[in-house]
Amino acid sequence: MNRFPWWKYLILAIAVVVGLLYTLPNFYGEAPAVQVSSAKATVKVDAALVDRVRQVLADARLQPDFVQQEGTSVRARFADTDAQLLARDAIARALNPDAADPTYIVALNLVSRSPQWLASIRALPMYLGLDLRGGVHFLMQVDMKSALTKKAESLTGDIRSLLRDKNLRHAGIARVGNSVEVRLRDAESGARIRELLTDQLPDLEWKAVADGADQKLVGTLKPPAERKVQEQALTQNINTLHNRINELGVAEPVIQQQGLDRVVVQLPGVQDVAKAKDIIGRTATLEVRLVDDGTEAQAALAGSGPVPFGTERYAERGGVGVIVKRQVLLTGENITDAQPGFDDNQQPAVHLTLDARGARIFRDVTRENVGKRMAILLFEKGRGEVVTAPVIRTEIGGGRVQISGAMTAVEAADTALLLRAGSLAAPMEIIEERLIGPSLGAENIAKGFDSVLWGFLAVAAFMCAYYLLFGVFSSLALGVNLLLLVAVLSMLQATLSLPGMAAIALVLGMAIDSNVLINERVREELRNGTSPQMAIHLGYERAWGTILDSNVTTLIAGVALLAFGSGPVRGFAVVHCLGILTSMFSAVFFSRGLVNLWYGRRKRLQKVSIGQVWKPAAEAGTAVSGPKA
Repeated sequence: MNRFPWWKYLILAIAVVVGLLYTLPNFYGEAPAVQVSSAKATVKVDAALVDRVRQVLADARLQPDFVQQEGTSVRARFADTDAQLLARDAIARALNPDAADPTYIVALNLVSRSPQWLASIRALPMYLGLDLRGGVHFLMQVDMKSALTKKAESLTGDIRSLLRDKNLRHAGIARVGNSVEVRLRDAESGARIRELLTDQLPDLEWKAVADGADQKLVGTLKPPAERKVQEQALTQNINTLHNRINELGVAEPVIQQQGLDRVVVQLPGVQDVAKAKDIIGRTATLEVRLVDDGTEAQAALAGSGPVPFGTERYAERGGVGVIVKRQVLLTGENITDAQPGFDDNQQPAVHLTLDARGARIFRDVTRENVGKRMAILLFEKGRGEVVTAPVIRTEIGGGRVQISGAMTAVEAADTALLLRAGSLAAPMEIIEERLIGPSLGAENIAKGFDSVLWGFLAVAAFMCAYYLLFGVFSSLALGVNLLLLVAVLSMLQATLSLPGMAAIALVLGMAIDSNVLINERVREELRNGTSPQMAIHLGYERAWGTILDSNVTTLIAGVALLAFGSGPVRGFAVVHCLGILTSMFSAVFFSRGLVNLWYGRRKRLQKVSIGQVWKPAAEAGTAVSGPKA
């Protein structure tokens, strides 16, 4: 009746061992480290950089704990801050000979002290939020007027190309504010133009307006289309910020929308406000130009002559020089999408989609320059680099462009990412900034840890005093619940913040409710005269329905917070929901396993240690002490 089969105890043992392994890294703390990440979009971090950093440290007679690649950065861990500072200076001198134009960003960081064998099984500590680790907080305002103006400017070019293709004559097209004005020559062409524009550009609402003796059509974005433009601008800016910050290796950044036109950026671990502004304020633009492969250009590349007039020299991926003409054919604003794929020969390629103006220009340029090379340049902080320089094989029309050549599938994906998210859709302004020091974060951690510890001890003391041995079982189950919750958060690599620590403390109080229900149900069965073994069985069986109902309703509230909340509310909700799930396992399954292990094999069990069981006076005549140890 109250015996578990061996496989259930095996599950319990595995759960506890896994919980211990994945909770353990959180107790090792952090060690000083040096982080090396790319400062340029065309420079990638790979295994060769790891070997190079190791060699630099060896030459400087510095012994790191390890040097390894983690994501888009290389990290070297040291025993103390003195070695960390010396290593940073040595690596910066070796990797960035030109301090004015750094190839890599060499920054101080903190990494976990947990042993390598734990890291090898992906047992990593939880990330700490800004309020626990310290860092920089920015609130940024997106200039939505600029986004609408840019959209109107794009539509102006689209309308001009559309009317030219349909051979419809007009007296001029211009953007006025966020509207597009098309001046008409006569009533007949005006009717045809309005019909075409209404059919081809459904996002615009057209009105005929008298302009003296002439007529003009004024097109304005419809409210749904206007909202869509603003939403897309905000989404693209958030994605671009993610790409930039991830490229620079900032650990666990938080980039979230706040309201209709604001973005919150939190960079844990970054203490230099100027550097943080430099990270998020990077402006990247794309340009398409023709390559000069003439005799004078080849001589300039060989170093035997000057750069020809009207051209500039840039470096291609891998450091190879390229001479390109100054005339800009297209910019990133004309590229609406870029995706990696394969060409007709199943070689990696990048597929571009251009807007109407870009498609027309690209068609004319490729028709007139078959056999020549065309360079796509990425400019960051005023410095340009050639992302790729393919050969034009044939005239390309229709707005669909394919870039192929000597590139791998990874390079094709990287190139598509640069072309797709190279620049912000609308300007952003920092309207609020806060710096949270690491000392304040350490204080927050200490206070949060103390609140959880003392809350746990208080609950355990009450349970042991009131329910005796069953209270000990409940306290052990509560400890396993806390262990599993921290382990799950570490497995998910969740970011723990102060609201999350508050949720942990709350979960402890909620989790013990299930054991209180079970213990009181067992007491009730004993009070009714049921034998101890049967009372234990019925207590767990009949309390399960109530436990399930109460936890499901609480879980629904947590899911609502998770779905509709933002920022700290979502952090609280994640821990809250996970805590409910782990408490149902520990309070019911684990605690019953302990009870069955202690009492289950006693065939003639006479009493159980569950505290005082009071029987009704009508049945017992007087209040008597129920079965207890």
